[in-house]
Amino acid sequence: MVERIIVGPLHTNAYVVSVAKKECLLIDPGSDAEQIHRRLEVLNMKPQAILLTHGHLDHAGAAAHIKQAYDGIPIGIHEADVAFLGPDAKKLHHDTFSALGSEAARRFDEWYEELPAADFMFGDGDAILESDLVVMHTPGHTPGSVCFYSEERKALFSGDTLFFKSVGTTEIPDGNSDQLLESIMTKLFELPPDTRLFPGHGPLSTLEREMHNNPDLRREGVL
Repeated sequence: MVERIIVGPLHTNAYVVSVAKKECLLIDPGSDAEQIHRRLEVLNMKPQAILLTHGHLDHAGAAAHIKQAYDGIPIGIHEADVAFLGPDAKKLHHDTFSALGSEAARRFDEWYEELPAADFMFGDGDAILESDLVVMHTPGHTPGSVCFYSEERKALFSGDTLFFKSVGTTEIPDGNSDQLLESIMTKLFELPPDTRLFPGHGPLSTLEREMHNNPDLRREGVL
């Protein structure tokens, strides 16, 4: 079972991924902790951990509330993005929002809440807590951006690396367009084409569709 919950002002896709009859992993709880909590109750699911595809606030903003609500469940992130979490992370988040313009900077002051520190870190190829999810390190949007891939489910949770008909922005601090394209072309597009794509924002897709019809990749001349 995979359940999508759209949260926050940037319409982030948070995902509930079942790993047992009443247990799940929660990917990218970016905002609206109460909405997420209510949905988990309806599904009769208890999260075992919070997984972040990267450290940006719109993907991690509800982590503290969810962690507290579920007995301090651990939060995991790639080691290269660990600076986005913890009490010293505010300036890093502010700089990221400021790069998106004055309106984004204004929303930051309304939105920001201190994020808890990471409880564990993962790297490329790591299996997540004995589940079927495997980490794929896909830098570009941020240095520590990852996707979570399940061969069993034919599912890829791509965060802000790859979307339906677009790719993640790199016009932010530490963004790198060359790395992003390399991550997509040499890692994601090596997976089976019928893999379902669960992105960090926007509609769901498949890898096959993006391999042939992604306008951003076509503009970059890689398709």
